[in-house]
Amino acid sequence: MTASTPAPVRTVVHLVRHGEVHNPDGVLYGRRAGYHLSDLGREMADRVAEYLAGRDVTHVTASPLERAQETAEPVAQSHGLPLGTDDRLIEAGNVFEGKTFGVGDGALRRPGNWRHLTNPFRPSWGEPYIEQVVRMMGALGSARDAAAGHEAVLVSHQLPIWIVRSFVERRRLWHDPRRRQCTLASLTTFTYEDDRIVSVGYSEPARDLVPPHLLAGAKPVKGKSKAFGA
Repeated sequence: MTASTPAPVRTVVHLVRHGEVHNPDGVLYGRRAGYHLSDLGREMADRVAEYLAGRDVTHVTASPLERAQETAEPVAQSHGLPLGTDDRLIEAGNVFEGKTFGVGDGALRRPGNWRHLTNPFRPSWGEPYIEQVVRMMGALGSARDAAAGHEAVLVSHQLPIWIVRSFVERRRLWHDPRRRQCTLASLTTFTYEDDRIVSVGYSEPARDLVPPHLLAGAKPVKGKSKAFGA
């Protein structure tokens, strides 16, 4: 960079996964409305707001689903900002919405559902990975522009967050869901210089509040599924 070349504009976009959801029936709720944060989830949301309280946040936006909006609210309030909504941050579509999906029970035991599991690379059971990349990159770009030179917070869902991170870090998009590094109320942070992503970070300000079976790499527990907290 020469004396006549301006320094790149550095912008940080935090992509936050929502907190724990009240889901006593243990269904994969996906894009269904009516699923709100549990009391623990609200505590997680407050923890995220505390973690970001000293940051230069000038833009806060969330998926339209209740659990994402409720996670973003404390962050917006702590910075005195309006809470925006971006439909591109929504959960991935999934044909198993409304069904149980635990180990040893639920949807996978029914032969009629097996046809949806034929292609893990697309995947055949839901929204194609590449479509998630396109919409999530668009949402990140819009937030970067809105908060240019500052920081933005976007609240979304586990699979879209993991997919766009995998794309940016040049990993294959198909993967073992148990290995996603994207726990409840975690932050996946993208740092831009102008319109180029120069680094990706990850943090878990509410890790001590996350149920053990929902942590990355945890062993499956009968009757419980990581998908419940998607």
